[in-house]
Amino acid sequence: MTDLTFHIEGVSAAPFAAVPQLTFRLRISQRDGVVVHTLVLRCQVEIEPTRRRYTADEQERLVELFGEPEHWPDTPRALVWAQTGMVVPAFQGETLVDLPVPCTFDFNVAATRYFQTFETGDLPLRFLFNGTVFYESTAREVQVAPIPWDRESTFHMPVEAWRTVMDSYYPNTAWLSLRRDVLMRLLDFRMREGLRTWEHAVERLLGQAEQEEKVVP
Repeated sequence: MTDLTFHIEGVSAAPFAAVPQLTFRLRISQRDGVVVHTLVLRCQVEIEPTRRRYTADEQERLVELFGEPEHWPDTPRALVWAQTGMVVPAFQGETLVDLPVPCTFDFNVAATRYFQTFETGDLPLRFLFNGTVFYESTAREVQVAPIPWDRESTFHMPVEAWRTVMDSYYPNTAWLSLRRDVLMRLLDFRMREGLRTWEHAVERLLGQAEQEEKVVP
């Protein structure tokens, strides 16, 4: 079986993808000197919160995900961000390929809330690989073998890469999913108040809530 290793070397925003997407530069190496005909690769991308330091403001924003900061040594666990995959063409020795990772700006997704917390710095990621490799044996026969489950690579993704994608696809906007009954109540409020947009409806409600807070003794 060919001995494969994986290493993430960089990341960039995919400017013309059909959906928001980051492209990770992946180096794949094999030490046996055989020819790899095809590599059917699957990858799970996880966030590792314990590999980053947090400011007081960041800790406050992350309470919803991880609880109070004093409990963080016990509570933070890896967050699954994405499942992705690709077919790697033939190579011998090593190859450099682009691994696509689709992104979402849905704030009901834990990964989105985590990423959006930060303005600068790096985001700690772990890539877990598996799949199937088709390679040529020393007898020039095509062999098939699974990729061992312990193949992985860590990477510190710059926050700027994430924000570049989100600003490109959703300039000055964000997505929030609501229950249908709550959405209908908001629609009724908007129509009743004669408000033109959803933003105006939310701003009106926030303004009313702020006024109520001021009059509370």
